[in-house]
Amino acid sequence: MGRPDQPDQPGQADQQRHEAGTPAQSPEASGEVDGPTPDSPAEAAASPAAAGEPEPDSAGEPEPGADGAHPDHDVVIGAEDVLAAPAAPVPPAAGSADPTPSSTPPPAALPRSWRRPADYAAVAVILVAVLVAGLTVWWFSDARATTLVTASGPAPTLAQPGEVPEALHEVWRAASATTTAPVVISSTVVTADSGQVADRDPLTGQVRWSYTRDLELCTVAPAWGRVLAVYRKETNCSEVTALDAGTGQRGAQRNGNAELGTRLLSDGVHVTATGRELAEVWRSDLVKSLEYGRVPAIVNPGKQPRTGCVFGSFAVTSGRVAVVERCPDQDPSDRLSVLKPNPEESDKPEVISTTLLPTKGGRVIAVSNTLVASVVPNPARLVVTEVENGNQVAEYPLDLGADDLTGDPAGWTVPVTAGAGTAYWFTGSRTVALSLEDFRPLWTVENTLGPGTLLAGRLLLPVAEGVRVIDQATGATERTIAVDRQGYQGQVALGVAGPVVLEQRGGTLVALDSGAR
Repeated sequence: MGRPDQPDQPGQADQQRHEAGTPAQSPEASGEVDGPTPDSPAEAAASPAAAGEPEPDSAGEPEPGADGAHPDHDVVIGAEDVLAAPAAPVPPAAGSADPTPSSTPPPAALPRSWRRPADYAAVAVILVAVLVAGLTVWWFSDARATTLVTASGPAPTLAQPGEVPEALHEVWRAASATTTAPVVISSTVVTADSGQVADRDPLTGQVRWSYTRDLELCTVAPAWGRVLAVYRKETNCSEVTALDAGTGQRGAQRNGNAELGTRLLSDGVHVTATGRELAEVWRSDLVKSLEYGRVPAIVNPGKQPRTGCVFGSFAVTSGRVAVVERCPDQDPSDRLSVLKPNPEESDKPEVISTTLLPTKGGRVIAVSNTLVASVVPNPARLVVTEVENGNQVAEYPLDLGADDLTGDPAGWTVPVTAGAGTAYWFTGSRTVALSLEDFRPLWTVENTLGPGTLLAGRLLLPVAEGVRVIDQATGATERTIAVDRQGYQGQVALGVAGPVVLEQRGGTLVALDSGAR
Protein backbone atom coordinates (compact mmCIF):
# COMPACT_ATOMS: atom_id res chain seq x y z
CA MET A 1 0.00 0.00 0.00
CA GLY A 2 1.38 3.42 -0.94
CA ARG A 3 1.90 6.51 1.08
CA PRO A 4 -1.17 8.61 1.87
CA ASP A 5 0.08 11.73 0.01
CA GLN A 6 1.09 9.81 -3.07
CA PRO A 7 -1.55 9.32 -5.80
CA ASP A 8 -2.50 5.71 -6.16
CA GLN A 9 -3.41 5.91 -9.86
CA PRO A 10 -1.95 7.77 -12.81
CA GLY A 11 -3.80 11.02 -13.64
CA GLN A 12 -5.23 11.34 -10.14
CA ALA A 13 -2.78 14.08 -9.17
CA ASP A 14 -3.47 15.89 -12.46
CA GLN A 15 -7.15 15.70 -11.82
CA GLN A 16 -6.66 17.13 -8.36
CA ARG A 17 -4.53 19.97 -9.65
CA HIS A 18 -7.03 20.72 -12.42
CA GLU A 19 -9.82 20.93 -9.92
CA ALA A 20 -7.68 23.12 -7.61
CA GLY A 21 -6.79 25.44 -10.50
CA THR A 22 -3.03 24.71 -10.30
CA PRO A 23 -1.36 24.19 -13.66
CA ALA A 24 0.28 20.88 -14.22
CA GLN A 25 4.05 20.79 -14.60
CA SER A 26 5.44 18.91 -17.52
CA PRO A 27 8.04 16.28 -16.95
CA GLU A 28 10.57 18.35 -18.90
CA ALA A 29 9.99 21.35 -16.65
CA SER A 30 10.41 19.28 -13.48
CA GLY A 31 13.43 17.54 -14.75
CA GLU A 32 11.72 14.14 -14.66
CA VAL A 33 11.71 12.40 -17.99
CA ASP A 34 10.31 8.95 -18.60
CA GLY A 35 12.43 6.89 -20.85
CA PRO A 36 16.03 7.19 -21.82
CA THR A 37 17.62 10.60 -22.37
CA PRO A 38 19.73 11.11 -25.49
CA ASP A 39 23.38 11.28 -24.56
CA SER A 40 24.64 12.80 -27.82
CA PRO A 41 23.52 15.32 -30.52
CA ALA A 42 23.15 12.47 -32.95
CA GLU A 43 20.74 10.70 -30.74
CA ALA A 44 18.85 13.93 -30.12
CA ALA A 45 18.54 14.52 -33.84
CA ALA A 46 17.21 11.04 -34.29
CA SER A 47 14.43 11.60 -31.83
CA PRO A 48 10.95 12.35 -33.16
CA ALA A 49 10.81 15.74 -31.45
CA ALA A 50 14.03 16.88 -33.05
CA ALA A 51 12.78 15.80 -36.43
CA GLY A 52 9.71 17.96 -36.08
CA GLU A 53 7.41 14.93 -35.65
CA PRO A 54 4.99 14.67 -32.75
CA GLU A 55 6.40 12.68 -29.90
CA PRO A 56 4.04 10.08 -28.39
CA ASP A 57 3.29 10.52 -24.74
CA SER A 58 4.94 7.85 -22.63
CA ALA A 59 1.84 7.55 -20.43
CA GLY A 60 -0.43 7.17 -23.48
CA GLU A 61 -2.57 10.20 -22.79
CA PRO A 62 -2.31 13.86 -24.02
CA GLU A 63 -0.71 16.51 -21.92
CA PRO A 64 -2.67 19.46 -20.60
CA GLY A 65 -2.49 22.74 -22.50
CA ALA A 66 -0.59 25.83 -21.42
CA ASP A 67 -3.68 27.24 -19.73
CA GLY A 68 -4.04 24.13 -17.66
CA ALA A 69 -7.00 22.81 -19.60
CA HIS A 70 -6.98 19.16 -20.21
CA PRO A 71 -7.39 18.25 -23.86
CA ASP A 72 -9.86 15.55 -23.03
CA HIS A 73 -12.16 18.05 -21.40
CA ASP A 74 -11.50 21.43 -23.19
CA VAL A 75 -10.38 20.76 -26.77
CA VAL A 76 -12.39 19.31 -29.61
CA ILE A 77 -10.16 18.05 -32.42
CA GLY A 78 -11.29 18.73 -35.99
CA ALA A 79 -14.00 21.27 -35.10
CA GLU A 80 -14.06 25.06 -35.52
CA ASP A 81 -16.10 27.58 -33.61
CA VAL A 82 -17.22 29.85 -36.46
CA LEU A 83 -18.93 32.21 -34.03
CA ALA A 84 -15.84 32.84 -31.96
CA ALA A 85 -14.11 36.21 -32.39
CA PRO A 86 -10.62 36.15 -33.92
CA ALA A 87 -7.88 35.77 -31.36
CA ALA A 88 -6.14 38.98 -30.49
CA PRO A 89 -2.42 39.09 -31.23
CA VAL A 90 -0.27 38.43 -28.19
CA PRO A 91 2.14 41.32 -27.60
CA PRO A 92 5.78 40.41 -27.06
CA ALA A 93 6.98 40.15 -23.48
CA ALA A 94 8.64 43.18 -22.00
CA GLY A 95 12.32 43.31 -22.86
CA SER A 96 12.09 40.59 -25.45
CA ALA A 97 13.10 41.02 -29.08
CA ASP A 98 10.56 41.70 -31.80
CA PRO A 99 8.90 38.57 -32.98
CA THR A 100 10.22 37.14 -36.20
CA PRO A 101 7.99 38.32 -39.07
CA SER A 102 5.91 35.69 -40.69
CA SER A 103 7.47 34.12 -43.74
CA THR A 104 4.08 33.92 -45.40
CA PRO A 105 3.60 36.97 -47.76
CA PRO A 106 0.44 39.03 -47.32
CA PRO A 107 -2.33 38.37 -49.80
CA ALA A 108 -2.00 40.37 -53.05
CA ALA A 109 -4.14 43.51 -53.26
CA LEU A 110 -7.04 43.35 -55.65
CA PRO A 111 -6.63 45.44 -58.83
CA ARG A 112 -8.06 48.93 -58.45
CA SER A 113 -11.17 49.64 -60.43
CA TRP A 114 -11.09 52.68 -62.81
CA ARG A 115 -14.81 52.83 -63.17
CA ARG A 116 -15.64 54.83 -60.12
CA PRO A 117 -17.44 58.20 -60.58
CA ALA A 118 -14.34 60.04 -59.35
CA ASP A 119 -12.28 58.46 -62.13
CA TYR A 120 -14.73 59.53 -64.81
CA ALA A 121 -14.70 63.05 -63.37
CA ALA A 122 -10.89 63.19 -63.46
CA VAL A 123 -10.81 62.05 -67.09
CA ALA A 124 -13.41 64.67 -68.00
CA VAL A 125 -11.37 67.41 -66.32
CA ILE A 126 -8.22 66.38 -68.21
CA LEU A 127 -10.04 66.34 -71.56
CA VAL A 128 -11.54 69.77 -70.94
CA ALA A 129 -8.12 71.14 -69.98
CA VAL A 130 -6.55 69.77 -73.18
CA LEU A 131 -9.33 71.18 -75.34
CA VAL A 132 -9.12 74.60 -73.68
CA ALA A 133 -5.33 74.67 -74.07
CA GLY A 134 -5.57 73.71 -77.75
CA LEU A 135 -8.28 76.28 -78.39
CA THR A 136 -6.22 78.97 -76.64
CA VAL A 137 -3.13 78.18 -78.73
CA TRP A 138 -5.18 78.23 -81.94
CA TRP A 139 -6.99 81.44 -80.98
CA PHE A 140 -3.74 83.35 -80.55
CA SER A 141 -1.83 81.60 -83.36
CA ASP A 142 -0.97 82.95 -86.79
CA ALA A 143 -2.97 80.12 -88.39
CA ARG A 144 -6.26 81.49 -87.08
CA ALA A 145 -5.52 84.92 -88.54
CA THR A 146 -4.45 83.57 -91.96
CA THR A 147 -6.72 82.86 -94.91
CA LEU A 148 -5.50 81.21 -98.09
CA VAL A 149 -7.71 80.81 -101.16
CA THR A 150 -5.88 78.96 -103.93
CA ALA A 151 -6.54 79.24 -107.66
CA SER A 152 -9.27 77.05 -109.10
CA GLY A 153 -7.58 76.81 -112.50
CA PRO A 154 -4.40 77.60 -114.40
CA ALA A 155 -3.23 81.14 -115.10
CA PRO A 156 -4.48 82.66 -118.35
CA THR A 157 -2.31 82.50 -121.43
CA LEU A 158 -1.66 85.97 -122.79
CA ALA A 159 -0.43 86.72 -126.28
CA GLN A 160 2.46 89.16 -126.49
CA PRO A 161 1.58 92.10 -128.75
CA GLY A 162 3.77 92.71 -131.78
CA GLU A 163 3.39 96.48 -131.55
CA VAL A 164 2.44 99.17 -129.09
CA PRO A 165 -1.32 99.90 -129.17
CA GLU A 166 -2.57 103.18 -130.58
CA ALA A 167 -4.84 103.89 -127.63
CA LEU A 168 -5.17 102.86 -123.99
CA HIS A 169 -8.32 102.80 -121.86
CA GLU A 170 -8.87 101.82 -118.25
CA VAL A 171 -10.35 98.35 -117.87
CA TRP A 172 -10.06 97.81 -114.11
CA ARG A 173 -8.40 99.14 -110.99
CA ALA A 174 -7.66 97.77 -107.53
CA ALA A 175 -6.23 99.02 -104.26
CA SER A 176 -2.54 98.15 -103.88
CA ALA A 177 -1.03 100.47 -101.29
CA THR A 178 1.86 98.17 -100.44
CA THR A 179 3.36 98.01 -103.93
CA THR A 180 5.35 100.89 -105.42
CA ALA A 181 5.36 99.48 -108.95
CA PRO A 182 3.29 96.84 -110.77
CA VAL A 183 4.19 93.29 -109.67
CA VAL A 184 3.98 91.02 -112.72
CA ILE A 185 4.92 87.35 -112.82
CA SER A 186 4.48 85.66 -116.18
CA SER A 187 0.85 86.28 -117.13
CA THR A 188 -0.51 87.33 -113.75
CA VAL A 189 -0.64 90.57 -111.77
CA VAL A 190 -0.31 90.85 -108.01
CA THR A 191 -1.86 93.51 -105.79
CA ALA A 192 -1.15 93.99 -102.08
CA ASP A 193 -3.33 95.97 -99.72
CA SER A 194 -4.59 95.78 -96.10
CA GLY A 195 -2.81 92.55 -95.31
CA GLN A 196 -4.02 90.76 -98.46
CA VAL A 197 -1.92 89.58 -101.38
CA ALA A 198 -4.11 88.89 -104.43
CA ASP A 199 -3.24 87.46 -107.82
CA ARG A 200 -5.43 88.85 -110.61
CA ASP A 201 -6.29 88.12 -114.19
CA PRO A 202 -4.65 90.99 -116.12
CA LEU A 203 -7.55 91.22 -118.58
CA THR A 204 -10.39 91.37 -116.06
CA GLY A 205 -8.88 92.10 -112.67
CA GLN A 206 -10.66 89.06 -111.20
CA VAL A 207 -8.89 87.54 -108.20
CA ARG A 208 -7.45 84.08 -108.93
CA TRP A 209 -5.97 83.40 -105.49
CA SER A 210 -5.43 85.38 -102.32
CA TYR A 211 -3.43 85.19 -99.10
CA THR A 212 -4.64 87.28 -96.17
CA ARG A 213 -3.26 87.88 -92.69
CA ASP A 214 -4.24 90.22 -89.89
CA LEU A 215 -0.82 91.87 -90.09
CA GLU A 216 0.39 94.93 -91.96
CA LEU A 217 2.14 94.24 -95.25
CA CYS A 218 5.63 95.69 -95.60
CA THR A 219 6.36 94.84 -99.22
CA VAL A 220 5.65 92.35 -101.99
CA ALA A 221 8.04 91.36 -104.77
CA PRO A 222 8.49 88.66 -107.44
CA ALA A 223 11.36 86.18 -107.16
CA TRP A 224 12.06 82.64 -108.44
CA GLY A 225 8.61 82.46 -110.07
CA ARG A 226 6.99 83.13 -106.70
CA VAL A 227 5.53 86.05 -104.81
CA LEU A 228 7.37 87.05 -101.65
CA ALA A 229 5.07 88.64 -99.10
CA VAL A 230 6.70 90.37 -96.14
CA TYR A 231 4.54 91.24 -93.12
CA ARG A 232 5.22 93.48 -90.17
CA LYS A 233 5.28 92.03 -86.67
CA GLU A 234 6.06 94.34 -83.76
CA THR A 235 8.97 96.61 -84.70
CA ASN A 236 10.21 95.14 -87.97
CA CYS A 237 9.20 93.28 -91.11
CA SER A 238 9.90 89.77 -89.90
CA GLU A 239 7.24 87.48 -91.40
CA VAL A 240 8.20 86.29 -94.90
CA THR A 241 6.14 83.85 -96.97
CA ALA A 242 6.74 82.57 -100.51
CA LEU A 243 3.56 81.98 -102.55
CA ASP A 244 3.39 80.07 -105.81
CA ALA A 245 2.54 82.58 -108.53
CA GLY A 246 0.30 80.16 -110.41
CA THR A 247 -1.70 78.59 -107.58
CA GLY A 248 -1.11 80.68 -104.45
CA GLN A 249 0.10 77.65 -102.51
CA ARG A 250 2.39 78.48 -99.63
CA GLY A 251 6.05 77.59 -99.95
CA ALA A 252 9.02 78.45 -97.76
CA GLN A 253 8.61 80.81 -94.81
CA ARG A 254 11.05 82.59 -92.52
CA ASN A 255 11.28 85.02 -89.63
CA GLY A 256 13.78 87.75 -90.38
CA ASN A 257 14.88 91.18 -89.23
CA ALA A 258 14.06 93.32 -92.26
CA GLU A 259 13.49 96.95 -91.39
CA LEU A 260 10.32 98.94 -91.89
CA GLY A 261 10.34 100.41 -95.39
CA THR A 262 12.41 97.56 -96.80
CA ARG A 263 12.44 96.65 -100.49
CA LEU A 264 13.30 93.28 -101.98
CA LEU A 265 15.89 93.23 -104.78
CA SER A 266 16.22 90.02 -106.79
CA ASP A 267 19.28 89.10 -108.85
CA GLY A 268 17.72 85.84 -110.08
CA VAL A 269 19.59 83.74 -107.49
CA HIS A 270 19.35 85.69 -104.22
CA VAL A 271 17.02 88.32 -102.78
CA THR A 272 18.35 91.28 -100.79
CA ALA A 273 16.13 92.93 -98.16
CA THR A 274 17.30 96.53 -97.89
CA GLY A 275 17.50 98.61 -94.72
CA ARG A 276 19.11 101.64 -93.14
CA GLU A 277 21.09 99.74 -90.50
CA LEU A 278 20.79 96.10 -91.55
CA ALA A 279 20.56 94.23 -94.85
CA GLU A 280 19.75 90.54 -95.27
CA VAL A 281 20.22 88.24 -98.27
CA TRP A 282 18.10 85.10 -98.72
CA ARG A 283 18.42 82.02 -100.88
CA SER A 284 15.49 80.59 -102.84
CA ASP A 285 14.53 78.45 -99.81
CA LEU A 286 14.47 81.68 -97.74
CA VAL A 287 17.49 80.61 -95.71
CA LYS A 288 19.58 83.65 -94.79
CA SER A 289 22.91 83.67 -96.60
CA LEU A 290 24.15 87.10 -95.46
CA GLU A 291 23.48 89.69 -92.80
CA TYR A 292 25.32 93.00 -93.03
CA GLY A 293 25.28 95.93 -90.66
CA ARG A 294 23.98 96.29 -87.13
CA VAL A 295 22.95 92.74 -86.21
CA PRO A 296 20.24 92.81 -83.50
CA ALA A 297 21.36 89.66 -81.65
CA ILE A 298 25.08 89.21 -82.04
CA VAL A 299 26.23 85.68 -81.27
CA ASN A 300 29.88 86.11 -82.24
CA PRO A 301 30.98 89.77 -82.09
CA GLY A 302 33.68 91.21 -84.30
CA LYS A 303 32.54 89.60 -87.56
CA GLN A 304 31.07 92.73 -89.18
CA PRO A 305 33.76 94.79 -90.95
CA ARG A 306 32.49 98.15 -89.69
CA THR A 307 30.24 99.40 -86.91
CA GLY A 308 28.37 102.64 -86.43
CA CYS A 309 27.46 102.92 -90.13
CA VAL A 310 24.13 103.44 -91.89
CA PHE A 311 23.18 102.59 -95.46
CA GLY A 312 21.99 104.94 -98.17
CA SER A 313 21.17 102.73 -101.16
CA PHE A 314 21.61 99.27 -102.67
CA ALA A 315 21.98 97.66 -106.10
CA VAL A 316 22.34 93.97 -106.96
CA THR A 317 23.35 91.63 -109.73
CA SER A 318 24.22 87.94 -109.73
CA GLY A 319 27.00 87.39 -107.18
CA ARG A 320 27.24 91.08 -106.21
CA VAL A 321 25.58 93.37 -103.64
CA ALA A 322 26.64 97.02 -103.85
CA VAL A 323 25.86 99.39 -100.98
CA VAL A 324 26.58 103.03 -100.12
CA GLU A 325 27.61 103.32 -96.46
CA ARG A 326 27.88 106.34 -94.20
CA CYS A 327 30.33 105.94 -91.33
CA PRO A 328 30.76 109.45 -89.86
CA ASP A 329 33.19 108.38 -87.15
CA GLN A 330 35.49 106.71 -89.65
CA ASP A 331 35.13 108.27 -93.10
CA PRO A 332 35.06 111.88 -94.39
CA SER A 333 32.72 110.92 -97.28
CA ASP A 334 30.40 108.12 -98.36
CA ARG A 335 31.82 104.62 -98.76
CA LEU A 336 30.95 102.24 -101.61
CA SER A 337 31.28 98.54 -100.78
CA VAL A 338 30.67 95.44 -102.89
CA LEU A 339 29.81 92.21 -101.03
CA LYS A 340 29.33 88.56 -101.84
CA PRO A 341 25.69 87.55 -101.31
CA ASN A 342 26.67 84.07 -100.13
CA PRO A 343 29.77 84.07 -97.92
CA GLU A 344 30.87 80.90 -96.11
CA GLU A 345 29.35 82.22 -92.87
CA SER A 346 26.18 84.28 -93.09
CA ASP A 347 27.18 86.51 -90.15
CA LYS A 348 30.69 87.10 -91.49
CA PRO A 349 30.44 89.24 -94.67
CA GLU A 350 32.99 88.84 -97.42
CA VAL A 351 33.84 92.24 -98.90
CA ILE A 352 34.96 92.12 -102.53
CA SER A 353 35.99 95.77 -102.51
CA THR A 354 35.37 99.00 -100.61
CA THR A 355 36.29 102.56 -101.52
CA LEU A 356 35.43 106.13 -100.61
CA LEU A 357 33.25 108.16 -102.96
CA PRO A 358 34.29 111.74 -103.76
CA THR A 359 31.60 113.34 -101.57
CA LYS A 360 28.69 112.66 -99.26
CA GLY A 361 25.10 112.21 -100.45
CA GLY A 362 25.89 109.62 -103.10
CA ARG A 363 23.70 106.81 -104.43
CA VAL A 364 24.52 103.51 -106.07
CA ILE A 365 22.53 103.10 -109.29
CA ALA A 366 23.60 99.81 -110.82
CA VAL A 367 26.21 97.07 -110.55
CA SER A 368 27.49 94.54 -113.07
CA ASN A 369 30.00 91.73 -112.78
CA THR A 370 32.87 94.17 -113.27
CA LEU A 371 31.63 97.74 -112.71
CA VAL A 372 29.55 99.85 -110.30
CA ALA A 373 27.72 103.06 -111.27
CA SER A 374 27.15 105.68 -108.54
CA VAL A 375 25.93 109.25 -108.56
CA VAL A 376 27.31 111.99 -106.33
CA PRO A 377 26.14 115.64 -105.93
CA ASN A 378 27.79 119.07 -105.99
CA PRO A 379 28.09 118.94 -108.95
CA ALA A 380 25.99 115.97 -110.04
CA ARG A 381 28.12 113.40 -111.79
CA LEU A 382 28.19 109.68 -112.49
CA VAL A 383 31.16 107.82 -110.97
CA VAL A 384 32.12 104.38 -112.34
CA THR A 385 34.35 102.11 -110.25
CA GLU A 386 35.68 98.59 -110.60
CA VAL A 387 34.12 95.78 -108.58
CA GLU A 388 37.32 93.94 -107.76
CA ASN A 389 39.40 96.81 -106.35
CA GLY A 390 37.15 99.88 -106.07
CA ASN A 391 39.29 101.98 -108.39
CA GLN A 392 37.50 104.77 -110.25
CA VAL A 393 37.62 104.28 -114.00
CA ALA A 394 35.27 106.97 -115.33
CA GLU A 395 33.26 110.05 -114.38
CA TYR A 396 30.43 111.70 -116.37
CA PRO A 397 28.69 115.03 -115.70
CA LEU A 398 24.90 114.88 -115.29
CA ASP A 399 22.09 117.39 -115.68
CA LEU A 400 19.62 116.52 -112.92
CA GLY A 401 16.71 118.18 -111.20
CA ALA A 402 17.32 120.32 -108.15
CA ASP A 403 15.82 117.77 -105.75
CA ASP A 404 16.82 114.56 -107.50
CA LEU A 405 19.62 113.79 -105.05
CA THR A 406 18.01 115.11 -101.89
CA GLY A 407 18.08 112.52 -99.12
CA ASP A 408 18.08 108.81 -99.75
CA PRO A 409 15.75 107.06 -102.21
CA ALA A 410 12.61 105.37 -100.89
CA GLY A 411 13.32 101.85 -99.72
CA TRP A 412 17.06 102.57 -100.14
CA THR A 413 16.67 101.65 -103.81
CA VAL A 414 17.09 103.72 -106.97
CA PRO A 415 14.33 102.91 -109.55
CA VAL A 416 15.99 101.26 -112.55
CA THR A 417 14.41 99.33 -115.46
CA ALA A 418 16.64 96.80 -117.18
CA GLY A 419 16.50 96.63 -120.97
CA ALA A 420 18.48 94.90 -123.70
CA GLY A 421 22.01 96.11 -122.90
CA THR A 422 20.65 99.28 -121.30
CA ALA A 423 19.58 100.36 -117.81
CA TYR A 424 16.91 103.06 -117.56
CA TRP A 425 17.37 105.11 -114.41
CA PHE A 426 14.56 107.32 -113.12
CA THR A 427 16.27 110.17 -111.28
CA GLY A 428 13.12 111.72 -109.82
CA SER A 429 12.51 114.20 -112.63
CA ARG A 430 13.85 112.49 -115.76
CA THR A 431 14.96 109.14 -117.18
CA VAL A 432 18.61 108.50 -118.04
CA ALA A 433 19.70 105.58 -120.20
CA LEU A 434 22.99 103.94 -119.19
CA SER A 435 25.00 101.44 -121.22
CA LEU A 436 25.36 98.18 -119.29
CA GLU A 437 28.74 97.66 -120.90
CA ASP A 438 30.46 100.61 -119.22
CA PHE A 439 27.61 102.58 -117.56
CA ARG A 440 28.13 105.48 -119.91
CA PRO A 441 25.08 107.80 -120.14
CA LEU A 442 23.42 107.44 -123.56
CA TRP A 443 20.49 109.82 -123.55
CA THR A 444 17.95 111.51 -121.25
CA VAL A 445 14.17 112.02 -121.43
CA GLU A 446 13.04 114.88 -119.21
CA ASN A 447 9.79 115.39 -117.31
CA THR A 448 9.01 111.75 -116.74
CA LEU A 449 6.81 110.70 -113.80
CA GLY A 450 8.46 107.42 -112.88
CA PRO A 451 10.23 104.27 -114.06
CA GLY A 452 9.16 102.85 -117.42
CA THR A 453 8.65 99.43 -118.93
CA LEU A 454 9.27 97.58 -122.20
CA LEU A 455 6.58 96.58 -124.71
CA ALA A 456 7.00 95.30 -128.24
CA GLY A 457 10.64 96.41 -128.38
CA ARG A 458 9.87 99.94 -127.25
CA LEU A 459 10.40 101.79 -123.96
CA LEU A 460 7.22 103.20 -122.43
CA LEU A 461 7.68 106.15 -120.07
CA PRO A 462 4.93 107.84 -118.00
CA VAL A 463 4.51 111.56 -118.62
CA ALA A 464 1.83 114.07 -117.69
CA GLU A 465 -0.01 113.60 -121.01
CA GLY A 466 -0.05 109.81 -120.85
CA VAL A 467 2.48 107.20 -122.00
CA ARG A 468 5.41 108.20 -124.20
CA VAL A 469 6.77 105.62 -126.66
CA ILE A 470 10.59 105.83 -126.85
CA ASP A 471 13.12 104.31 -129.25
CA GLN A 472 15.52 102.38 -126.99
CA ALA A 473 18.60 103.01 -129.08
CA THR A 474 18.27 106.76 -129.55
CA GLY A 475 15.85 107.96 -126.88
CA ALA A 476 13.71 109.63 -129.54
CA THR A 477 9.99 110.01 -128.88
CA GLU A 478 7.92 108.13 -131.43
CA ARG A 479 4.54 109.20 -130.07
CA THR A 480 2.55 109.76 -126.90
CA ILE A 481 -0.55 107.73 -126.00
CA ALA A 482 -3.09 109.86 -124.16
CA VAL A 483 -4.24 108.48 -120.79
CA ASP A 484 -7.02 109.95 -118.64
CA ARG A 485 -5.76 109.74 -115.05
CA GLN A 486 -8.81 111.48 -113.68
CA GLY A 487 -6.92 114.29 -112.00
CA TYR A 488 -4.11 112.21 -110.52
CA GLN A 489 -0.80 114.11 -110.74
CA GLY A 490 1.62 112.09 -108.65
CA GLN A 491 4.36 109.65 -109.54
CA VAL A 492 3.52 106.79 -111.90
CA ALA A 493 5.33 103.48 -112.34
CA LEU A 494 4.62 101.35 -115.43
CA GLY A 495 4.44 97.59 -116.00
CA VAL A 496 3.16 95.21 -118.68
CA ALA A 497 1.30 91.88 -118.57
CA GLY A 498 0.67 90.63 -122.10
CA PRO A 499 -1.21 93.38 -123.97
CA VAL A 500 -2.21 95.16 -120.73
CA VAL A 501 -0.30 98.24 -119.62
CA LEU A 502 -0.31 98.70 -115.84
CA GLU A 503 0.08 101.96 -113.94
CA GLN A 504 0.84 102.20 -110.24
CA ARG A 505 -0.69 105.50 -109.18
CA GLY A 506 0.01 106.00 -105.50
CA GLY A 507 -1.89 103.25 -103.68
CA THR A 508 -3.92 102.16 -106.72
CA LEU A 509 -3.08 99.81 -109.57
CA VAL A 510 -4.80 100.68 -112.86
CA ALA A 511 -4.97 98.39 -115.91
CA LEU A 512 -5.02 99.93 -119.39
CA ASP A 513 -5.87 98.08 -122.57
CA SER A 514 -6.57 98.97 -126.18
CA GLY A 515 -9.52 96.57 -126.30
CA ALA A 516 -8.57 95.50 -129.83
CA ARG A 517 -8.47 91.68 -129.75
